[in-house]
Amino acid sequence: MYREEQLKDLLKGRRILIAGYGREGKSAESLIKRLVPEAPYTIADGNEQIATEAAKDYDLIIKSPGVPMRVMGGVECSSLTDLFLQVYGDMTIGVTGTKGKSTTASLIHHLLPGSILAGNIGIPLFDILDDLREDSVVVAELSCHQLENIHRAPHISVILNLFQEHLDHYENYMGYKMAKMQIALKQRPGDHFFYCADNEELNALVNGDAAGCVSTRHPYSINNVSEEERLLIEACPLEGGHNRSNALVACRVAALVKGKVKPEQLASFQGLRHRMEKVGMYHGITWYDDSISTIPAAAIAAVKALGRVDTLILGGFDRGIDYTPLVDFLKGNPISNLVFVGQAGRRIYNLLSPFTSHLLPLIEDDYTKIVPWCAEHTPQGGVVLLSPAAASYDAFKNFEHRGDNFEHRGDFFREQILKLNQNEKN
Repeated sequence: MYREEQLKDLLKGRRILIAGYGREGKSAESLIKRLVPEAPYTIADGNEQIATEAAKDYDLIIKSPGVPMRVMGGVECSSLTDLFLQVYGDMTIGVTGTKGKSTTASLIHHLLPGSILAGNIGIPLFDILDDLREDSVVVAELSCHQLENIHRAPHISVILNLFQEHLDHYENYMGYKMAKMQIALKQRPGDHFFYCADNEELNALVNGDAAGCVSTRHPYSINNVSEEERLLIEACPLEGGHNRSNALVACRVAALVKGKVKPEQLASFQGLRHRMEKVGMYHGITWYDDSISTIPAAAIAAVKALGRVDTLILGGFDRGIDYTPLVDFLKGNPISNLVFVGQAGRRIYNLLSPFTSHLLPLIEDDYTKIVPWCAEHTPQGGVVLLSPAAASYDAFKNFEHRGDNFEHRGDFFREQILKLNQNEKN
């Protein structure tokens, strides 16, 4: 294992608490057993048990991303991401942002053959240790929860955007934004920081409360590109201006690491599931799965990217996000049919209802009823878009589970379409 002794030094001689026993908690336990089997450790899962254990005298607390800091009672803690970056930060490209980080991290990975993709995208960082070599490049998708307590940021850091998100985990929006900004503030001289100057929240933060970063800054804007870059990013197969912006920074990061990117490299990228994914044509209608959309800005970007949307499915778990921008957008948009799901959907409906006399709304939580309604009310040649602008945890395990219940790869969607087609024959 590359740099094994450095990693051992962070763990040995410590009494360790693993706070949270999901994917990263189990990865932490495997690491301890492998490197310091003699080290005493305790596993705490569930907020109540974690809070009780955190108050005890541990030398090192390894917190999983899903555990809110308030549960820790102010106790200083580390994480797998923190430990990994302390040892391997100099070979890591870190990508964060409220939206687009999985796609952009995957794009960078695609443009850097031989790089290793890990992090919040579903692969714990310590699960890749055996793949690391002296010349390795790690592309890590990093969430706010993974970044909030790091001591060392990646050598190359990217922040794509900032919007209201995860307000249930932080005292306020600024707490969330500053958690993200650790990816720049914990960099060192000689490191590189890319950020989207088109995002007002991010641009203001970089030049205000977070102005203390010491790395080389690389602001980028989709409105300020050379003709060569414009032709390059037009090769991106993903739809929408937000994806062109993501492609722009992916190409610039890749160029910094290994030289100029060719259009054919970008053109060969395949998008990720549940992210503006074209499900297919059914019942004479084109269906899109954008279940990853959990904030208003994402839904707005999806509608703009498609150009035509006849039926839009909104809502889910309500985390208190401000839906005013989405409502203002929908008031001036010619979408004929709107489906409102869950508590978030009902709140959006209540805000929008004074302006929806020309629209056909459906308030419904059952997707077995939503899909046939969409098929019935969307015109031939029209478009149905699932872009909820809300989290999925009220009814599903995660956004993937929600998307699977909508799109054709899930048994549910296939059954619904078969029923619709059978009804047509009868």
